[in-house]
Amino acid sequence: MHRLSALFILLAVFCCALMQPVPGVQAAPLLQEGKKTLYQRVISHPTAVLYAEASDKSNVVNRGLRPFTPLYVYERGRGWLRVGIGTNRADGWIRADLTTPWNQALTLLFTNRSERDPMLFFKDMQSLRSICDAPDLSAQLAALQKAAAEKKPDPRIVAAEPADSSVALNRFYLMPILEMQEPYEGTKFLRVASIDPGKLADAGRGGAGGAAAAGPATTNPDGTKRIPKTGIAFVMDTTISMGPYIEKSRAIIKTIYDRLQKSNLTDHVGFAFVAFRNSTAAVPRLEYTSTIVSDFVTAKHRSDLESRLAHVKEAKVSTHSFDEDSLAGVYNAVESLSWQDYDSRIILLVTDAGPLPSNDPYASVAMQPSELNDFANQKGIWIVAVHVKTPAGAKDHDYAEQAYKDLSMKNNRPQYQSIKARTPKEGARFFAAVADSLATTMTQMVTFTSQGKFMTRPKVETKSGTPEEEAALMAQRLGYALQLEYLGRANRTPAPEVVSSWITDMDLNMLTRNQRVPNVEVAVLLTKAQLSDLHAQLGIIIDNAERTKKTDSRDFFQGVLSASARTARDPNMPTAGKTLAQLGVLGEFLDGLPYQSAVMKLTEEDWYRMSVGEQTAFINRLKSKMARYDEYDRDRKNWESFGMYNANDWVYRVPLNMLP
Repeated sequence: MHRLSALFILLAVFCCALMQPVPGVQAAPLLQEGKKTLYQRVISHPTAVLYAEASDKSNVVNRGLRPFTPLYVYERGRGWLRVGIGTNRADGWIRADLTTPWNQALTLLFTNRSERDPMLFFKDMQSLRSICDAPDLSAQLAALQKAAAEKKPDPRIVAAEPADSSVALNRFYLMPILEMQEPYEGTKFLRVASIDPGKLADAGRGGAGGAAAAGPATTNPDGTKRIPKTGIAFVMDTTISMGPYIEKSRAIIKTIYDRLQKSNLTDHVGFAFVAFRNSTAAVPRLEYTSTIVSDFVTAKHRSDLESRLAHVKEAKVSTHSFDEDSLAGVYNAVESLSWQDYDSRIILLVTDAGPLPSNDPYASVAMQPSELNDFANQKGIWIVAVHVKTPAGAKDHDYAEQAYKDLSMKNNRPQYQSIKARTPKEGARFFAAVADSLATTMTQMVTFTSQGKFMTRPKVETKSGTPEEEAALMAQRLGYALQLEYLGRANRTPAPEVVSSWITDMDLNMLTRNQRVPNVEVAVLLTKAQLSDLHAQLGIIIDNAERTKKTDSRDFFQGVLSASARTARDPNMPTAGKTLAQLGVLGEFLDGLPYQSAVMKLTEEDWYRMSVGEQTAFINRLKSKMARYDEYDRDRKNWESFGMYNANDWVYRVPLNMLP
C-alpha cells in the first residue's frame, strides 16, 4: 500500500506540473479592457510576417501571412505582439507597427451599384473633408472618378472601387471599421482597412484604382467567349382571382422565348415557375401550399415549361385568410431551384394579398420578410415584388406594401411595384408591362455583355411616373447592377487593398440631390461560437417570454437570467430598470454596436407594458432571427476560416440589421 500511495503522489505532482502555465507563454488571448469574454485583436498589414521570437532576426514561422488577417493578441512586448489566428494557441510574433487594432468586429460590405458611383478611398480625413466642403462638390467628384477610372494618380486618393465591375460577391473580403465620425448630418466618415484575404498583396502596392477594372468581355477556360446566363423565377399567387395573371405570365414567357430564338441566345435566359396558395392543413382542397411547377428552362427546351404552365390554374376554393403564404413560395424558389446554373438571379413575385403574418398558426416559414430578403441576398438573388392592389384588399394594402418592401429591399430602395387595379383584367395588363420590362432588360443585359458592351447607368429620377415607366426604370437599374455583379464574379474582381483610408457611408453625389444611397452596409464578424451562443440566448428569451405571456407571471427577466447565468455578468443583480444588454444576457460582442436594438434596450417594465399582441410580435421577430441564424450555420460557402482548424473560430459576416 505504501508503494501505491507513493505512486499516486508522484502522478499527482506530475499532473499538477502539466497544468501549470509555462513561464512567458500566454495560454489564452488577452482580454479587452473591462471585458470578460472579448479578446484583443489586430489586423495584419501587407508585408507582415510571423517570427518565432520578438525579433526580426529570429526564424520566420509564417512568411505567407495573408494581408488583413484578424489575429488574436496573446502577449505584448516592446514593439512586438505575440499573436495567433485562433483562440487556442499563439502562432508567433509580429511587429506591432505592421498591425492595426481591431477590437470591435465591424466590417463593411459594398452595396450594389445600381444608383451610385464607384467608391473612392481617401488618403486622410482632411482630404475627404475638403472635397465635402468644396462649393463645386459634384464637379470635383466627377474629376476624381474620371482620374481613378483612367488609373491617373491623385495624392488625395489611395484607391477606388473598380469602375466597370462590382467586387466579386463570391470572394470573401474584409473591410474593418477602425474609426467612425459624423461631421455632417446625413453621412458618416469611416476609417477602414482593406480588404481581400483571398489574394496576397504585392509589397508596397498602391495608387489610384487598386484592382484592375474588368471589361465586359469574359472568356471560358478554353478561350471561347463567356456569355452570362440569367434566371428569372416567377413566384405566382394561384389563389382565386389570379387566373388573368397566370395567363399573362404564359404569354410573357412565350414572347421572350420567341425573341431569344431570333437573337441566338436560346440557352442564356431561363424561366422557372413556382406557385403558392395557402395552408392545406387549414383547407385541404387547396392541393398545395407551394409547388415548383418547373425548374429553369431555356428557350432551347421551351416546350417542357410551356406544357407544364398550360396546366396551372387558379384555385377552386377560398383560403383560410385574405393574406396568402407568399413567403412559402419565395422560400421554395430560393431554396429549391437550380440557381447554380445562372449568373444573374431574379425572383418576380406576383400577388394581390399580403404574406401570412408570423402570428398566423398556419404560416409555414419562420423567417419574416426582412430575414427572407437577407437569405435571398446571400445567394445572389434579387427579389422584385409586384403587388396588385384590388378594392377587395383595401384593408390589407398598407400591411402588404410594407411587408413586400422589406422583402425586396436593396440599398434602402425596395424593388417593389404596386398596381392599383379595379378588376383582375386591368391588373393583369399592368403586370404584363412590369414583367415585360424586366424580362426585356435582362435579355438586353445578356446581349450587351455577350457583345462586350456596357449597359448605361440609369438616370436618377425623383418623380413617379406611370406603372409602366416605373417598371422600366426599375428594370434598368436592376439590369445595370446585375451586369456589374456578373462581371465581378466572372473576373473574380478583388476589392482594392488599402492599409488605412477614409470613405463615406453614403454616395456624396446622391446626397447633393437629397437622396441617401449607401456605399456600404455594416456587418459584424461573428464566430461560429458567438452565433451559436446568440442562438441559444434568443431561445432562452423566447421560452421565458412565452411562459410569462401565457401565465401572466412577473418573473420574465429572472427566468432569463437564471437560464443564462453562464454568460450573464451578475445573475443576482437587481433587474429593475435594467435592459437585457446591461444584464449581460446577449453577449459582450453586441455591446457598443452602432445600431438601435429593441431587444437589447428592453427592460422588464417595457415587457409588462406591452399588450399581448405586442408581446407576440416581439417573440415572432426573435423567432425569425433564430431561423435566419440556422441558415447562416448551414451556409458553408460563406464561412471564412482564415486558416483556423477550430470551426468555432470561423467567421461569418452578419449584416447589422440581422442582429436581435
